[in-house]
Amino acid sequence: MSEGEAIKPNFITQVIDKDLAANKHGGKVHTRFPPEPNGYLHIGHAKSICLNFGVAETYANGRCNLRFDDTNPEKESQEYIDSITADVKWLGCEWEEPIRHASSYFDQLFEYAIELINKGKAYVCSLTPEEMTAYRGSLKEPGKPSPYRDRSVEENLDLFHRMAKGEFADGAHVLRAKIDMASPNINMRDPILYRIRRAHHHQTGDKWCVYPMYDYTHPISDALEGITHSLCTLEFEDHRPLYDWVLDNISIDCHPQQIEFARLNLNYTVTSKRKLKKLVDERFVEGWDDPRMPTLAGLRRRGYTPRSIRSFCNAIGVTRSEGVVDVAMLEFAIREDLNERAPRAMCVLHPLKVVITNYPEGQVEELVAPAHPQNEAMGSRTVPFAKEIYIDQEDFRESANKHFKRLVLGKEVRLRNAYVIRCDEVIKNEAGEPIELRCVYDPDTLGKDPEGRKVKGVIHWVAADRAVDVEVRLYDRLFNHESPDAQKEVEFTEFLNPESLVVLSGAKAEASLRQANSEIPYQFEREGYFYLDPIKAAQGELVFNRTVTLRDTWAKIEAKGE
Repeated sequence: MSEGEAIKPNFITQVIDKDLAANKHGGKVHTRFPPEPNGYLHIGHAKSICLNFGVAETYANGRCNLRFDDTNPEKESQEYIDSITADVKWLGCEWEEPIRHASSYFDQLFEYAIELINKGKAYVCSLTPEEMTAYRGSLKEPGKPSPYRDRSVEENLDLFHRMAKGEFADGAHVLRAKIDMASPNINMRDPILYRIRRAHHHQTGDKWCVYPMYDYTHPISDALEGITHSLCTLEFEDHRPLYDWVLDNISIDCHPQQIEFARLNLNYTVTSKRKLKKLVDERFVEGWDDPRMPTLAGLRRRGYTPRSIRSFCNAIGVTRSEGVVDVAMLEFAIREDLNERAPRAMCVLHPLKVVITNYPEGQVEELVAPAHPQNEAMGSRTVPFAKEIYIDQEDFRESANKHFKRLVLGKEVRLRNAYVIRCDEVIKNEAGEPIELRCVYDPDTLGKDPEGRKVKGVIHWVAADRAVDVEVRLYDRLFNHESPDAQKEVEFTEFLNPESLVVLSGAKAEASLRQANSEIPYQFEREGYFYLDPIKAAQGELVFNRTVTLRDTWAKIEAKGE
């Protein structure tokens, strides 16, 4: 990964250290990231990416493969392959070339299946799916052998070859491993190795009408690639005996070591691919890259950076203990990153016109403001100042107590990087709402406090005739329940946050943002961190997505029990 971030020592690196000391695997460290191309990657995958590529980077001569486990063509597509490749590259990870596909091994997988049949380790079963479920048993009761379990090797070979030639309907037969129908581990009760599927494959076309199962394909793919440590999430722990059984019963030299770790679970977030796809298909969101989605594409479009995600993954660590991580940790990571390097700008989200009555008509000053208040190396920017400006509606009150540190009728406030002004008059519409303020400025207060009085409040502003019209999208958490998919009685979509997106079409930004680009995140002073939407920018539109607020506003909500 880029920027030289090493992963923290953990129980997996301890295993690898012992293996290297014992010269296991010939002293090599070779990992892989094996996504199934049936959806976009999400923040949970980022943990696995950072772990697998991080382990490879931590050890001398370590390597990591990117492999698509594409054994289910009905749910896979080239779109998903392209998005996954882009996401891994965006995170700063470099894989061992070339990109691999499990489908590239279909010929070898088929031959290994033939070997298992010849050894009496696999058979063709003709039970219906319903019958197979009944025969499998339960956690409390052992399974029953299939009536087809004792077919001869010759009959199994004949049927399997005919399956591959397309002589049977989908679902008519499957190839099963012959292991132990009484095993306490249901995964070992003669699991399916191959099934008939007449589906066009995005890599192999129509060559195959039988496809291998993931639990059969994965260990062989690992072994063929010389993987030393196959890192999986905990749900695969019960599959490890099958992983080892497959490799122990075929003629293959390499035997990778599967190690399981706890997956990433975030509150206020759903990461099930099925549920994310439901959000997309049923138009709850704009698409897989909607900035509210926990997909890496969505986070990227929202303005999250690779550095912040890697920092987050490193902070939560790698353990075998399941738990739920507070999404505030992810938000903290992006705030910490952007606070250091996001240039500042001013943008008025809810404009209220201000006329400075004693400012010279037609005069425009080019005031100088720092690009970043703590980083002089970032330089400065010019901010035009004129007779008419905009401030935010929230920054004005006709009357207010002493805790309101903004503009009040008859009182003073400082304009950021500019002058002190005093409000003398409020002009309202028929509904009694302020539509214009008449103010005066003190010309002696540029860069200094007025003599004899201290002005505490500071507000942002933009010059009216130099302002840039922009659309601002205020993104927030997609769900307003900390466990939206854990409520069995309620559909998870019932917990969608109705305020997860607020679109402001009339915002006014300072002139410098006319040249904004999607390579640079910004802090809109006093508002939050924002990012120019790359898709809208390509269409010539200035649309800024709020990446995150300046402070954790959800912490206050939760503290109040709202």
